[in-house]
Amino acid sequence: MTFGLLNYAVLGGYLTVMIAIGLRFSGKQKTTEDYFLAGRSMPWLVVGMSMFASLTSAISYMGVPGTAFKENASYVVLGLCSILVAPILVVVFYPFYRHLNVTTSYEYVLERYGKLAHYSVSGLFLLARLGWLGTVIYAPALALSVVTDIPLWFAILMMGVLATTYTVLGGLSAVLWTDLMQYLILVGGAIWVAVHLSGAVPGGVTGIVQLAREKGHLISWELSWYELTIFGVCLSSLLQLMHDYGTDQVTVQRLMSVKTYGGMVRAIIFNAMSDLVMIGLLSFVGLGLFAYYSTFPEKLAAGTSGDRVLPYFIMQALPNGVSGLLITAIFAAAMSSMDSGINSISTVVVCDFIRPLRKRVTAESLDVQLARLLTLAFGAFATAVAFFVAHIEYILEASTTFISMFGGPILALFLLGMLTRRSNFYGWLLGTLVAVPATLWLNLYTEVHWINYFPFAFGVCVLVGYPASWLFVESGKLPLADENLTVWGFHLW
Repeated sequence: MTFGLLNYAVLGGYLTVMIAIGLRFSGKQKTTEDYFLAGRSMPWLVVGMSMFASLTSAISYMGVPGTAFKENASYVVLGLCSILVAPILVVVFYPFYRHLNVTTSYEYVLERYGKLAHYSVSGLFLLARLGWLGTVIYAPALALSVVTDIPLWFAILMMGVLATTYTVLGGLSAVLWTDLMQYLILVGGAIWVAVHLSGAVPGGVTGIVQLAREKGHLISWELSWYELTIFGVCLSSLLQLMHDYGTDQVTVQRLMSVKTYGGMVRAIIFNAMSDLVMIGLLSFVGLGLFAYYSTFPEKLAAGTSGDRVLPYFIMQALPNGVSGLLITAIFAAAMSSMDSGINSISTVVVCDFIRPLRKRVTAESLDVQLARLLTLAFGAFATAVAFFVAHIEYILEASTTFISMFGGPILALFLLGMLTRRSNFYGWLLGTLVAVPATLWLNLYTEVHWINYFPFAFGVCVLVGYPASWLFVESGKLPLADENLTVWGFHLW
């Protein structure tokens, strides 16, 4: 299928606006707080939209409908889990960050556990996000190259170069304002596809749901480690959302850019509501695609499944211009994740590694220049990784395993630190050394569904790490933590 001149014009217009936003904010950052946190003065609504856009990568945008098409729509419960996690973020995580006035979430780890833990968890974040960055560019580029005449190398290069350019120019301000536009395109695109499918499938919404129920594609209530079930998604989502929104620098950096605590709370609530609506909408799109191609099987090309179904339907069933706008939504999802990733990675390198190890004080203007150079370097690296991962099979499952191996122990470190006084770095380290290879074994040698990797890694780390920490304290080798760095001593309000 050819992309067409009108579609290229729509895509080109979007990309031009992204660069224009970067130029608009270029050169206005005089301090690292301006560059990394937009001066801590961003509107809460923009931040709430950016939270959703940055973590809803193109993998999610295509993957949620693809999973509902291939397996079932159990993933819809993620939206409900986001509502449940929001109060935990407001009451447990962010009061510490606001009180300590952090730039990165890992500064709390420095206060709670010390320098070794600080460097360790910051390093785990860098490893996880650098591998993830290449995937969020490659996966949509591959899908688009399959269903359009856009070459794979050109799609990778275009997303990588342009996202890096406006992020280098405008810092977090440019990232947040471009995410605003990307949020609107993502939401608008999902609504358009859902409405079109409702009209294209006999019986509309009722027909789609009825066919999905008859074919076993609606929701699985089984208790199983080996398939996608409502219980597996619920447990995994609760933990992974706490990690993504409570500890991961990509989100923490956004929420710390809001001026007031009340504004931050509103941003969290807005994002939770966006998750609820959009995950439900994308799950419905997946069921609609299943119903559409079950009704008209001759319209689905052989070998088109999973993540490629949504872009295939967009190019096949929608008119020029509209299809260009919706393909642009996939580009938007990829670029919003990449810009957020490289901005957050450069923030962690400067604030958690370079500054603590530096022997003398350096001018803020030099650190801003350093941040721009690091952002450029990480953008180039992520683009190069996207070309490299093209040679790896099962990249999406590998990416999920990678994030779970490191994300589970990171969440365990934060939660144990905030909820207990006995948790310490050495106990956690022992738990991590068991959890990481155990999760890798789970992936390589069992048929356990990938949705269970994150709770497995988290659970192993806690079950090994906390008893080990307890023994270190009870034996007198390590002291109890400062009560004011836990919820039991910290005055939350």
